[in-house]
Amino acid sequence: MPPFYAQAFLSPTPAPMKPILPLLAAASILLAAGLHAEEAATDKTEATEREEVEADVRLPSVDLTPRLLYLFLLAEIAGQRGQLASATELYRDIARETRDPRIARRATELALHARRTDMALDAARVWLEVEPESAQARQTVVSLLAAHGRYDELVSVVASMLAADPQNVGPNLLRLNRLFARGGDRQAIRTLVETVTAPYLQIPESHYARALAVFEARDMVAARSAITHALELKPDWEAAALFHVQLIENRAEALAVLGGFVAAYPQAHEARMAYARALVGEKRYAEARREFGILLEYGASDQDKNGDVIFAVAVLSLQLNDTAQAEKQLHRLIDIGHAEADKARFFLGQIAEEDKRWDEALQWFAQVGRGEHYLTARMHAANVLVKQDKLDLARRQLAEAEVANPRERVQLLIGEAQILREAERIADAYDLLTAGLAQQPDQPELLYEIALLAEKMGRADELEKRLRRLIELHPDHAHALNALGYSLAERNVRLIEARELIERALQLAPNDPFILDSKGWVLFRQGDAPAALDVLNTAFTIRADPEIAAHLGEVLWSLGRQVEARQTWEKARLEHPASEALAETIKRFPH
Repeated sequence: MPPFYAQAFLSPTPAPMKPILPLLAAASILLAAGLHAEEAATDKTEATEREEVEADVRLPSVDLTPRLLYLFLLAEIAGQRGQLASATELYRDIARETRDPRIARRATELALHARRTDMALDAARVWLEVEPESAQARQTVVSLLAAHGRYDELVSVVASMLAADPQNVGPNLLRLNRLFARGGDRQAIRTLVETVTAPYLQIPESHYARALAVFEARDMVAARSAITHALELKPDWEAAALFHVQLIENRAEALAVLGGFVAAYPQAHEARMAYARALVGEKRYAEARREFGILLEYGASDQDKNGDVIFAVAVLSLQLNDTAQAEKQLHRLIDIGHAEADKARFFLGQIAEEDKRWDEALQWFAQVGRGEHYLTARMHAANVLVKQDKLDLARRQLAEAEVANPRERVQLLIGEAQILREAERIADAYDLLTAGLAQQPDQPELLYEIALLAEKMGRADELEKRLRRLIELHPDHAHALNALGYSLAERNVRLIEARELIERALQLAPNDPFILDSKGWVLFRQGDAPAALDVLNTAFTIRADPEIAAHLGEVLWSLGRQVEARQTWEKARLEHPASEALAETIKRFPH
């Protein structure tokens, strides 16, 4: 148990009390056996065990009277019957009478086990009264006083504890705020911390404790001042530097301060890790990778942390299109057996797939086990097989893939339908999903996908039927609302209803570019081209999708801005040469 932080939690195997007198052996055995089964003691450290050994020579000399033996047995029976409040009171009374600290400690443990902190505090006070030199007793009293918010009483107790252990004042000061982590009166805690740290302002930990206390009291100015003092006394202190950065409101300034700290103290691993992650947050990927690379060079203190750094370098290398470096680090991650090894295998499969190393990609995807990327790996493997003209094998592997629940089977069905769509076997994809829906009626993803296939097949009635059923089941399904509204607008029918559906979808997903595209298109169909242009421009700014470009160009054309329309289409065609929707739109207008 730490020398300062009051930790009064119970462990499952309390140490039996040693007999107060040899004649009490029988009662003591009963006591220990019962409480081993029913109660638990506070955690013990070497210091606590030394206390117990030293206490043996200071135990009070007490005559075992019939009355005392009766009280012991009564307390024991109460404990065995689960009457912890009664047992606690009895042990507390015995402790007061015998002045035996072991009994007082047991009373405290019982009360804590019963979650009666008021009784525990009463018993702990007796314990400290009869054994004033016990650090564990003081810790327990402090913990319980803090739990009850009795900060005025805590000042003298905490001050005494600090003074009693001058060699460990720094570490003990750092435990102050953990002690008050659940305290309610932040201002009172601040006052207490400032009072007990006043004699130790030459120690950096005192300013750190103050900084935390005033931070919790929402005084940011005082917190920054206190942590600055701590760093002046101990400039290379990582924890203080990280806390200092946390207190800086301007993100750019915070990042600069953190960068300056790691430059000054290259071995500050935690600070460098925080700096690297902050750079990722700012999308400064090249700089972030460099910092993670330095962490790899110095090496982390344990394998898990080092694996996290390796993984970060790999992912950042992928982000920067440095696949050679990514592959190197992903292989390392697998070699050390890191928790993200399956994710590494998946990424290696993707890299091989992009490089058209089909067999290697299949090997990596096959090695991805059950977990986050399992289904996606199976679908990628199927796509690779399709690219090798092995569509039937791809379908068979998806059908035979292991699944944990019906929803995973649905995902595989949708993946199989997707490869059929890409093979232009729309009817087969439709039949496949319809059969799946027969097994899971009203499954929302199947309803939605079947509706999209029905649209491809020109079956507007089927599309509307499936989407209306989906909306009936899930009124807040934004994509279903949008798909139905867009379908009506595209067919130029029931435009008022179409707009209402699309507006409902926008309320659920206000910045979705495809829903904005639908709104622009329905406005255009209703004859409000200027309003449509504004909405479509917004959608295209969010995402330069070729179908949005097709609609935007058509609206521009209708407004007499043919040059801009052609420029919009041509730019989109260069970036998306395979877009059928864009190509069909361009064909309808003179060149």
